[in-house]
Amino acid sequence: MLSSIRNRLIVIGLLVAASVWSLWPRNVTVRQLGADGRMQDVTVKRTPLKLGLDLQGGIHLALEIDQSKGVVANPGDALDRALTIIRQRIDEFGVSEPLVQKGGADRIIVELPGERDPERAKQIVQRSAFLEFRITDMQNQFAEALPRIDRALKRAGVSAGPGAPATPSPLEQLLRTDSAGADTTRADSAAADTTDLGATGPLSSLLFQGGLPGEFLVPEEAYARVDSLLHLPDVEREVPRGIELVWGAAPRSQGARAYRPVYAVERRAIITGEQLADAQAALDQITGGAIVRFQLTRGGGRVFGRETARHVGDHMAIILDQRVQSQPPVIRSQINRDGQIELGNASLREAQDLALVLRAGALPAPLVIVEERTVGASLGDDSIRKGITASIVGVAAIVLLVGTYYRIAGLLAIAALTLYGLFTLGGLAAFGATLTLPGLAGFILSVGMAVDANVLVFERMREELKAKRTVRAAMDFGFQNAMPAIVDSNLTTVLTALFLFQFGTGPVKGFAITLIIGILASFISAVFVTRTFFMIWQERRNPAKELAI
Repeated sequence: MLSSIRNRLIVIGLLVAASVWSLWPRNVTVRQLGADGRMQDVTVKRTPLKLGLDLQGGIHLALEIDQSKGVVANPGDALDRALTIIRQRIDEFGVSEPLVQKGGADRIIVELPGERDPERAKQIVQRSAFLEFRITDMQNQFAEALPRIDRALKRAGVSAGPGAPATPSPLEQLLRTDSAGADTTRADSAAADTTDLGATGPLSSLLFQGGLPGEFLVPEEAYARVDSLLHLPDVEREVPRGIELVWGAAPRSQGARAYRPVYAVERRAIITGEQLADAQAALDQITGGAIVRFQLTRGGGRVFGRETARHVGDHMAIILDQRVQSQPPVIRSQINRDGQIELGNASLREAQDLALVLRAGALPAPLVIVEERTVGASLGDDSIRKGITASIVGVAAIVLLVGTYYRIAGLLAIAALTLYGLFTLGGLAAFGATLTLPGLAGFILSVGMAVDANVLVFERMREELKAKRTVRAAMDFGFQNAMPAIVDSNLTTVLTALFLFQFGTGPVKGFAITLIIGILASFISAVFVTRTFFMIWQERRNPAKELAI
């Protein structure tokens, strides 16, 4: 008997030690963006038990490929590559314990616990980040094609429309000069001398020549109309071969009015972001504006150096996600592997986010958010308080009922129940499970399962005592005869929970995994730990002639 008790206590001690070790806070190294915009390793102390979105706040996103922006040839492969890129972005985003995984065959699930800026997170996840460097229309081919485009629009029945000025205003005359005040090349001077584009044409009446070759300015109120005109088949057919119109990233103020720049650029990119090796955010020491310094791969540097050497004196547009970033700079000399992107009025954080997505690479297809849940930190704290309160009330009611009804046997079961809680939390930490609000419900349910097992044992022991068996025999027969019912009830519940875990989503999975671990812990505490306590009690009361049950 003593050796059996000693062995049992050793096993219980090992389980307790393993649970405490699993829950013990430890130092972990995480990569985060520093104030200088560079990634750095930071050591933080973290408890292995993770809390879900509903307990600490955060963001849940479900994304799918956006087929409305064009048919994707191989959506399955595109989704897999998008998953890899999003995971790289999130790893650098600095969120603790993120979840990025496929949800079914056509969906990506992203969960960011503790994230307080949902808009920033969505932009990081969704942004395509397709980077291109293209030469602007240095030969003014689009400007020369404007009369043909106007005639095509008139044949199609398109008029100049409301808001088209009859004659250029002094401000518009000013817009035909180099508004940036930068050094101009021969091509800049030619662009500055361009005459009025034509006040009567459906399209040319809404365009004003900018200060750079291929640059045009559109009044902000006419932006939507011009954009729709540029996408008409009649216009696209007349645009010179090899030229494409790309809008600027942001409006530009000139005097009292706002204008949206649009650039005629070569369709062929001299290089893309696929040749990008690194990108870091910084502040320009001269202007104080946010910039992103980039470095190309060796192969990309050779191509970039060759192309920029051919285009010295030309303007190069830096295009990100089909938007020109700031005014295209002049290529003054050959550029090899290093360069920078000026972001104008953008903040350093925006520059850091851009550098982050550029490092991770461009998405193979546009993504759309089909499901979004945001849980605030205060709501998460409130969920924790209410969950803990419910747990305490439920456990207290169970303890009071069991202790009152079963007396000494009930007290021994309650003692075993305290270890059950430690085993459950330790198991969750050891398996890397996330504790959610439904998981707390699963925890309480597994407490009931543990008590239910004890009730089965105690009732069989009562039956054996009524049959005039000794206390030791009643205890042995009680545990032995109740075992099949305990195994059956726990096994059927575990099988149900496994189905919930396999086919359920976030909250359902949290409930299922906590329930499974809790049932295993409750089985150990109800059958093994409780019986060990009975054996110790019986040994100290030897010879035991009665049992208060």
